[in-house]
Amino acid sequence: MYRFFKRLLDVMFAYTLLLICYIPMILIAIIIKFNDGGPVIFRQVRIGMNGKSFVCYKFRTMRCDAPSELSTAEFTNAHEYITPIGIFLRKTSLDELPQLFNILVGEMSFVGPRPLIKKERQIHNVRNKYGVYKVRPGLTGLAQICGRDNLSDLRKAECDAIYVTNMSFLSDFNIILSTIIKVIKKEGASGCERTIT
Repeated sequence: MYRFFKRLLDVMFAYTLLLICYIPMILIAIIIKFNDGGPVIFRQVRIGMNGKSFVCYKFRTMRCDAPSELSTAEFTNAHEYITPIGIFLRKTSLDELPQLFNILVGEMSFVGPRPLIKKERQIHNVRNKYGVYKVRPGLTGLAQICGRDNLSDLRKAECDAIYVTNMSFLSDFNIILSTIIKVIKKEGASGCERTIT
């Protein structure tokens, strides 16, 4: 029942947010296009539920010549590639809005483990061990409110496993609320002291 209603709510809220945000999304697209004439949407293959690949959508925040198959953490000079509008979009998380379409078609959920690129094999192996791929990846998740890029790959996988083990509407609500607060305050997260065995 939880998974059924979770999916139902995902669809309802995704449609609602698209109706509310379609004008801001169009404006963002125009600004990105006028910035350098490149594509508005950044497409990247990620790993989803049951280990299946899907194309994840984001507003493009980097220059057109930036390597497309690297995570930001892998760049030695990421700041040199990020565009001026990209800096704003990342700080406000508005670059994630196109993932509402991923949610509508069932590739993602609002809350779940963040989808990773294929080459992040070490954390994929840990996630498989903990059963993380039993659920849809999320727009936000426990690892995102617990420190995001400040966490090691192992700790991210542990946070993902904690979420999967304790999935509930209450935990989803708390994660969404914490995400909104952190985006508004533009602050990193801390805490999440629980561990798994």
